[in-house]
Amino acid sequence: MARVDDELRLFLEGTIQVESVPELRAKLERGKPLRIKLGCDPSAPDLHVGHGTVLRRLRRMQDAGHTIVFIVGDFTGMIGDPSGKSKTRPMLSEEQVKRNAQTYVDQVGLILDVSRCELRYNSEWFRELGAAGMLELASHYTLARMLEREDFASRVATNSPLSIRELLYPLVQGYDSVAIEADIEVGGTDQTFNLLVGRDIQRAYGLEPQVIMTYPLLVGLDGKEKMSKSLGNAVGITDEPNDMFGKLMSIPDGVPDGDGNLAHPFGVICHYYQALLEWPLARCEELERDLEAGRAHPRDAKASMARAIVAQYHSEAAAEEAAAEFDRVFAERQLPSDMPDVTIPADLVTDGRIDPVRLVRHCGFAATNGEARRLIDQGGVRVNDAVVGDLAAPVAVADGDILRVGKRRFARLRIGA
Repeated sequence: MARVDDELRLFLEGTIQVESVPELRAKLERGKPLRIKLGCDPSAPDLHVGHGTVLRRLRRMQDAGHTIVFIVGDFTGMIGDPSGKSKTRPMLSEEQVKRNAQTYVDQVGLILDVSRCELRYNSEWFRELGAAGMLELASHYTLARMLEREDFASRVATNSPLSIRELLYPLVQGYDSVAIEADIEVGGTDQTFNLLVGRDIQRAYGLEPQVIMTYPLLVGLDGKEKMSKSLGNAVGITDEPNDMFGKLMSIPDGVPDGDGNLAHPFGVICHYYQALLEWPLARCEELERDLEAGRAHPRDAKASMARAIVAQYHSEAAAEEAAAEFDRVFAERQLPSDMPDVTIPADLVTDGRIDPVRLVRHCGFAATNGEARRLIDQGGVRVNDAVVGDLAAPVAVADGDILRVGKRRFARLRIGA
């Protein structure tokens, strides 16, 4: 019984919702390794630190002897998870999904012991299921129950398009749990409906329903939306130490309200301490009181948090070096020590000047012309200390000039012969 109590505490740590604790205890009391499902649709090629929090908890469960079944949704990824979306997501190509899937697997291996995981691709059972099997699957759920999902109901109420493809998504995700006979499924709070559907689908196919465990979503660097690579507010688990540290230092001191004012001072800082460093709530509340009373400084709190997170993914030494580099560049206003040299071909320069969009693109600081224009329009591009403010005017460049884009990206320009 003591062993079960210890394991139960391990499983419940950090969860927002568990359905249900008695079912979880009953599964643990059988004394057999549990099959814990984590599914990821490879809709974007990188994992961020929000994913890393859940993966570290799963690693502890893995080390306790349980089996992590990591499902790469190469089939569901082509459908596109509609959770929290107000419009239909575009379908990904098979090539995009495969490319992103391999990146996911590589990055998961930074935290989980992949050699002890059961790695599955859900296309393997959906290829076999076929049209008849898909019709049977669809017969186990009603439209009325599907429209209990808030975002689906909202789109119907506002006459926004809602495709049958999207309605199928929770069902096919639920069928994954049937295919692998999952005992537990974990996910963010935005996945609660889908995970509950999985329980119903397992019952429909004669299986014991999985326990679901949901974890809080990490707020992005903007302090508004959930962290997401597609929203540009994420810290990737493979980011370089200096970049990771700088991004974490950029979080707002408080939570912006609808008018852009900081409505909840220091809420984002404390949220990161709780979510990423797993501080107990009482300790986070104490930090928040210290910040509000002026006994602690927001910059120092963010720097301590950033050092700890960089150390998680790199090393203590890398974290200290990143902190020192940040102070050197931002506090002392010096140039980065590892700034790259970028050669500008002479044929791109006319009379010592170059098109600003072409300059930003050539240095690799924007993937498209549109992105480069936005950076320039926002005043985020400088050559030496001069802001590049006119899209139509070629900018003067010389050998050794410093291009700065945003707060953290620098390049020393070298003009080719």
